[in-house]
Amino acid sequence: MGSFRTVGGTVQTDIDPRSLIGRRALDRNGVKIGTVDEVYLDDSTGEPEWASVRTGLFSRDAFVPLEPSELVQDQLCVPFDKALIKDAPDFGVGRHLSPEQELQLYHHYGMAVPPAGSRPQDPADRDFGELAGG
Repeated sequence: MGSFRTVGGTVQTDIDPRSLIGRRALDRNGVKIGTVDEVYLDDSTGEPEWASVRTGLFSRDAFVPLEPSELVQDQLCVPFDKALIKDAPDFGVGRHLSPEQELQLYHHYGMAVPPAGSRPQDPADRDFGELAGG
């Protein structure tokens, strides 16, 4: 795990990651969570990994995983309940996520942490950060 940089991105490799910025994000039940604000890429692979979703006019951004999410009819469908998403750890936006923060997000969503061998380098050496945002 490492820190993340943001980008306007999407889950599918054939879509420009910047295309996600400003799109509606829905929970597993089709309930609107908010609007995608930033997308975080793995610095070593360039793959989009996390997105921050602005949950309301005066609310904070919530981080959501892109791996199990899907882009359907120009909307990001996140396979978790809105309450869980809104309760995700708040790390602020516009800066890198540390390896510890990424681990907290994996645990929050009950997701398995990717094994070290599944990445080009050891997760502790990866860096994730912001590329672009809203």
